[in-house]
Amino acid sequence: MDIIQAEKLSYDYVSVDDDGNEKDRYRAVDGVDLRVEKGDFIAILGHNGSGKSTLAKHINALLQPTEGTLLVDGMDTRSEDQVWKIRQSAGMVFQNPDNQIIGTIVDEDVAFGPENLGVEKDEIWRRVEKSLRSVGMWEYRSHSPNKLSGGQKQRVAIAGVVAMQPKCIVLDEPTAMLDPVGRKEVIETVLELNRTQKVTIILITHYMEEVIRADHVIVMDQGKVVMQGTPREIFSQGDELKRYRLDVPQVTLLAEELRRAGLDLPEGILTEEELVMELRRIRKGDPDASKREPRLRSK
Repeated sequence: MDIIQAEKLSYDYVSVDDDGNEKDRYRAVDGVDLRVEKGDFIAILGHNGSGKSTLAKHINALLQPTEGTLLVDGMDTRSEDQVWKIRQSAGMVFQNPDNQIIGTIVDEDVAFGPENLGVEKDEIWRRVEKSLRSVGMWEYRSHSPNKLSGGQKQRVAIAGVVAMQPKCIVLDEPTAMLDPVGRKEVIETVLELNRTQKVTIILITHYMEEVIRADHVIVMDQGKVVMQGTPREIFSQGDELKRYRLDVPQVTLLAEELRRAGLDLPEGILTEEELVMELRRIRKGDPDASKREPRLRSK
């Protein structure tokens, strides 16, 4: 069953002059059709200005369509009396965790969301413990968020959303402000929630390495969906991605260069493990393969 359904979804940003008259109109999302099944992990890629973040804000009903419709768990985001329920079904995590963390203690911050939902006190603290454990932050429950690393703060922000028990979590470039270690922490947390709790994940990102374990990848450009497929299908089209100012994971790029140099490698290698496995296959299957393997030039 689809938890997200978008049909001909379009959104215009409108600027007005001092008298309130329309001065300029920019179409940020243009006729998007989208289906997301419950429990899926969907990644949305696109360069800055492609419309991916604007689309994300529709899923949480922060924006309403200029044209078309978007349903979240069967609820129309244009319906004002459904907005509260929609935001219970679809939680949102933004780039900067400091903009979402309001408590002075980690567990109090995570409890804030369920409290606003009117959850009973005993249940709130059960949810706090469960959500903090699910993101690996239970041992930091009594810490001040100010003393945490960027990756830890973002995991607390995710825990705060998880504690409200949404069916779907939308993450709008959640690792953009983090170092590589923090990025890895957050993505592993998201993957674990998707795997163990079957939470639907919609990840907005421009880091190619973050999407290789997604079920489905959507590429946006100028407000439109221009590519869709599995990560392997998408990253096998490197030239097409370049048209949209996107790249492929570094290991995929390396594998493609080796393939062009003559090695019998399949298209769309996504991980270091896959590349190593294929190189071992070549070496075992052809005793002379090592002689033909190109040497990487040192810089």
